[in-house]
Amino acid sequence: MKKMSVYSLAIMFFFGMLLTSCEAIKNTNQTQRGAAAGAAGGAILGGVLGNNVGKGGKGALGAVLGGVIGGVAGGVIGNKMDKQAREIDNAVPGAEVERLGEGIKLTLKENAVRFDTNKSSLTPTAKANLDKLIPVFKEYADTDIVIYGYTDNTGKPEYNLKLSGERASAVRTYLVSKGISSSRFTTDGMGIADPIASNDTEAGRSENRRVEFAITANQKMKEDAEKEANN
Repeated sequence: MKKMSVYSLAIMFFFGMLLTSCEAIKNTNQTQRGAAAGAAGGAILGGVLGNNVGKGGKGALGAVLGGVIGGVAGGVIGNKMDKQAREIDNAVPGAEVERLGEGIKLTLKENAVRFDTNKSSLTPTAKANLDKLIPVFKEYADTDIVIYGYTDNTGKPEYNLKLSGERASAVRTYLVSKGISSSRFTTDGMGIADPIASNDTEAGRSENRRVEFAITANQKMKEDAEKEANN
């Protein structure tokens, strides 16, 4: 995978120290240790999310980190998300796939989903790249997916906000037309918010014209994970 989240690495490091240094936890069983670690991880992720929101950040990052479950059930979900992230990474070269907490942040940049200038219609290239995601989304049906559209800062902010929402909706409509349940999707236009590169250059503006996905467990996956954790 091209990018491993610092949040996941920090939590893994913390869990390792927690489970090896605390005598009380050493004497518990695996389920109890998982629950204790999950609770600690939830606290860490809550702090990370709070810092992010405090700085004005939102979008896919906030959606993924906002759904922390923790405990053994969270570990079960995390394992499933690990597998899904690897499959997406293999299916869509050039996409940025990040495992964050118990979800996935997926960024399809300009080289993955293209739109005609000032339009929300998907180009043939965009459709071809979305087609690569469809088998993975179908295989992991127990997930909710939020699609975020972004633009560069060219033009009026109000226009860009509307355009970004239309582009996110175009992606949703296309995926639904390919047999993915519409109930799994919500869309949000972010306009010029949260640029990932400088808008002072064409290359930077190209990066900022992007689509992001926040992939999280739906209610069925959560309930199944709880059952598995309690067995």
